[in-house]
Amino acid sequence: MAVRACGLIIYRRLQSAPCSKVTDGIEYLLLQTSYGTHHWTPPKGHVDPGEDDLQTAFRETQEEAGLQASQLTLIEGYKKELHYPVRGKPKTVIYWLAEMKDCNTEIKLSEEHQAFQWLKLEDACKFAEYEDMQATLKEVHQFLCSKE
Repeated sequence: MAVRACGLIIYRRLQSAPCSKVTDGIEYLLLQTSYGTHHWTPPKGHVDPGEDDLQTAFRETQEEAGLQASQLTLIEGYKKELHYPVRGKPKTVIYWLAEMKDCNTEIKLSEEHQAFQWLKLEDACKFAEYEDMQATLKEVHQFLCSKE
């Protein structure tokens, strides 16, 4: 049985970005784990019994980044499923896309993470070492650009 996890790719729009290039003002939230290799990832976690996938994504975001569902806008039309092995077992991670309603909202980390960063696409891809996460961030960015 594959391990299942769900999370949110969270972004904010900076007001200072020039109007002509709205997507230049987009930053993505990545959290640095306080365990293992200290990799960077969007907030995500395992599905609890009786919980649906989207509930898990919002609960994990609240636990790991201190963000309530009411502080986020879920973006319709984007959902990404990643599949990769973890310690020899298959893992499925499902991500939705969410925008911060207020780009100055404070991030409050849990003990699972030791740092967070708001990063433009290029830097976010450097921090997210895994190719599938880099590809997902680029895909999200293209998705947002196409909606402009």
